[in-house]
Amino acid sequence: MLKRIWPFGLIVLVLIFAYILVRFFLASMTIGDLVGQIRLQRADDPSVKHVVLIAQELDNPFWREMEQGAEEAADKLGMRIDYTGPIRINPTEQMRLLERAIASRPDGILVQGIVDPDYDALIQRATGQGIPVITVDADEPGSSRLAYVGTDNLGAGKRMGELVLKEAAGKGKIGVMIGSERAENMQLRLAGFRSVISAAPGFAIVDVRASNISRIGAAKQAEAMLKQHPDIQTIVGFSSLDAAGIVEGIQAAGRTGIRVYGFDDLAMTRQGIEQGEIAASIVQSPKEMGARSIGLLNEHFHGKSFAAEHFIPTSVLDKAALKLEVAGP
Repeated sequence: MLKRIWPFGLIVLVLIFAYILVRFFLASMTIGDLVGQIRLQRADDPSVKHVVLIAQELDNPFWREMEQGAEEAADKLGMRIDYTGPIRINPTEQMRLLERAIASRPDGILVQGIVDPDYDALIQRATGQGIPVITVDADEPGSSRLAYVGTDNLGAGKRMGELVLKEAAGKGKIGVMIGSERAENMQLRLAGFRSVISAAPGFAIVDVRASNISRIGAAKQAEAMLKQHPDIQTIVGFSSLDAAGIVEGIQAAGRTGIRVYGFDDLAMTRQGIEQGEIAASIVQSPKEMGARSIGLLNEHFHGKSFAAEHFIPTSVLDKAALKLEVAGP
């Protein structure tokens, strides 16, 4: 008797499970359809402002943080963000993406400045069509952009110089790594740094090289820099991947005792600071840049006016700061 009941009970259980599985699948399909309809309605709804954010490099951690800040602010304000950018840093591709963005007729564009007459002309085309453009991270000061949101790069360079002088032993030869020779933010950071170092007796900047905002590029350039200038005591990196690359270049050159300073708050930079390979890093706030930019666009859409420059403060990340984070408030 039990042998007959057991197969029957098993069949019933299988049928019940299959029924539950089918209902779950149908419910998931329904929810998916509803979400798709909502997204479609938002995309077609003229009251939902459409903003394009063009990154310097699509999957760079700095730009992903900025995207997150922009997305969170946009969700609160009922806007829609389209995020795009070159796979690898490529100013020409940035220009193409800006041109495509203008052709799509968004309500606003957030883009990095690259200081180029053709780029200025594209921004002029956008603003001429009633599309406000806000530059982020690096400005395009000669263009018709609505505003710049980002670091005071000249001030950040000066802050880096003061940090190096404070921690150095009264003299030293310094190597500098910048992300790109064309980038306006890099040139401003370098200018600010030079202004502080040149006024300090006993210090000299002996080499400046570009990493192309690449960890591998920074490593190769740092190694070459040290071979050409073996008396360098400090190397400063002004883009986010430079510090970690500089550490690798120092190791490849077989050198020790060189102080390294970086920019931004990446996991690899934190690790270098914890291990004593990086002295400190000037930290920007890309998430706040994204959020502030969306906030300014919202003010513009509501007819409000505001200043042309909006500087987001920086901070210093070193071992002491990391200890404070662990200790908490």
